[in-house]
Amino acid sequence: MSKRMRTIEIDDEVFAYLQRHSEPLVDSPNDVLRRQLLKGEKPSTDAAGARRTGALMFIIEAGLAAPGDKLQHHQSRLKRTHEAIITADGWIEIPDGRAFPQPSPALKTQTGSEINGWGQYKHLPSGRRLQDLREEATKHQV
Repeated sequence: MSKRMRTIEIDDEVFAYLQRHSEPLVDSPNDVLRRQLLKGEKPSTDAAGARRTGALMFIIEAGLAAPGDKLQHHQSRLKRTHEAIITADGWIEIPDGRAFPQPSPALKTQTGSEINGWGQYKHLPSGRRLQDLREEATKHQV
C-alpha cells in the first residue's frame, strides 16, 4: 500500500528551518517534519513503508470484532455522537478518512479533548466497550 502524499505551502523561513535540520541528500522535508512533530511516537509504518497492524488486531484475531465493525462514543452532555470503524489491519478509521493505530488518539481527534478511547468507544455489534473486548482477547492469548 502506498502512502497518500499531500501538498502544502511553506514560507522561506520554514523551508530554511527544514534545510538546517535535514541530513543532505538523505532527508526529505517530510522526514524532517516527521522527526520534529512526531517525537516519541511510534512510527505507524515499518521500514518498507507498509502500515503496521493496529491495536485492535488481536481483538479481531480473537474473533471478538471484525473489520468494518462500527465503534461509537456518545457525549450525552454535548448531545454529540462520534462513530468510527475498525479496519482490516486493526486500525480505527474516523469518518473524515483519517485512521489511527490506537483508539485514544482517534477519539481525541473526534472530541477535541484527552479521552480514553479503550474505555469510551463502544463496539456496536456486541454493545461492549473496547476495554472489555481487550481484556477478553488478552485472556484468549494466555
